[in-house]
Amino acid sequence: MMLSNTRMTYAVFALLTLTSGLLSRSHFFEFPTFVTLYVGDALWALLVFWLISLFFPANKNTAAATMALIFAISIEVSQLYQQDWINSLRQTTFGALVLGFGFKWSDIVAYVIGITLGFLLRCFIEKRGNDLRE
Repeated sequence: MMLSNTRMTYAVFALLTLTSGLLSRSHFFEFPTFVTLYVGDALWALLVFWLISLFFPANKNTAAATMALIFAISIEVSQLYQQDWINSLRQTTFGALVLGFGFKWSDIVAYVIGITLGFLLRCFIEKRGNDLRE
């Protein structure tokens, strides 16, 4: 099955975002505190946005952004739930990256910034695609 050009673009952006997000949490590079505290969270939410855009390309930009924001905030709120079984999941690398550890309002602000960036980029991609077809 071939991906459409638009979906391929979303896949590339998702891959670039994933790589950037993992690098922002990497111990191989020393980043300023601001980057380690907030950029990874913004990139995580941006990745969620690109994945929703990739798997549901017919959704309007606002729907994709809304779905990504609901998902991201749901994960953040789930961090208020502290039980042994979920905390043991959070202790794994994958669990830590997906579920996080503790609720922070600043994470929600970072999610909004990341998703807004994705929304604006997707609007630009679609406008450029429409301009090229005309």
